Amino acid sequence: MATAILGGGCFWCLDAVFRRLHGVDRVTCGYAGGAHSAPDYELVCSGTSGHVEVVSIEFRPDLISFRQLLEVFFSIHDPTTVDRQGNDIGSQYASVIFYTDAAQRSEALMLIAELDAGQVFPGSVVTRCEAAPVFHPAESYHQNYYSAHPEQAYCQFVIAPKLAKLRHFLADRLKGD
Repeated sequence: MATAILGGGCFWCLDAVFRRLHGVDRVTCGYAGGAHSAPDYELVCSGTSGHVEVVSIEFRPDLISFRQLLEVFFSIHDPTTVDRQGNDIGSQYASVIFYTDAAQRSEALMLIAELDAGQVFPGSVVTRCEAAPVFHPAESYHQNYYSAHPEQAYCQFVIAPKLAKLRHFLADRLKGD
């Protein structure tokens, strides 16, 4: 079992996508990167704590590689905007890879270089690549938010299109449930 910690805007979006991937055993929404020892949603949303909304992904590398997780990550958010994903604006919505070891760091930097060299996006990738700090799980009502609230407007207009894209382009990587 391995862990990946990724931030790419609202953690509800990342949570909904990654929990559907074959080889992913657990996804936990949370906060990472700030100095406060007990961050909560209100503090993180203030933009003053230094924390980023992230997901911690427990995965089986024999079924899905870290690189494959990153490929999905880069396909479902805009890695060319600093501290912003759509209408979500602030440092808590940064695009960041918090690597857990040297191999993850190397893989992340290599993929970012490939994306930039291939001009995959209209701008340069600004995704930060930093050593994993302490991960703080978010409040329980944030966990698996999409499945609990699929009718909510944010879920329908922001998350559902990401899931449709996932089903269309990466159907071979989805769980068979």
